[in-house]
Amino acid sequence: MNTLENSYHAAAHEAIEARFARGIVARLSERADNVGSDVAQRLRFARQQAIEAARRARAAGAVEGIGLTSQGVAIAGFNRSRWWLRIASALPLAALVAGLVLIQDWQNRSQISVAAEVDAALLGDDLPLNAYRDAGFVEYLKAPPGE
Repeated sequence: MNTLENSYHAAAHEAIEARFARGIVARLSERADNVGSDVAQRLRFARQQAIEAARRARAAGAVEGIGLTSQGVAIAGFNRSRWWLRIASALPLAALVAGLVLIQDWQNRSQISVAAEVDAALLGDDLPLNAYRDAGFVEYLKAPPGE
């Protein structure tokens, strides 16, 4: 994926999260009027603690817990460097290079084999000695057998 697609997916993901959060806030706000004062005090205290914990997490640069990202599940404490993604991206290139090297080796062996067959045929054939000294030796080699 290119950068534009990544930014589009990130923006879409953030929009979905924001819509979900607004829905939860609306439902909680509707029900907040019907709770007792002791429950309201506990909720206010818990909300203040959650806000403070979120500030500390942002300051530390870490997100605690398990979250869903565009690349999969993110778990707190794991390295998010995506080194495995870089290795996985390099594997097809390495396979391609290895395949090209093997094809080149096979081609070289094939050419050597053909040259060895031609040499064996020339050396094993009954050629007159004058054929090797003759300027038209190449023409003699090109001539079909039996002439």
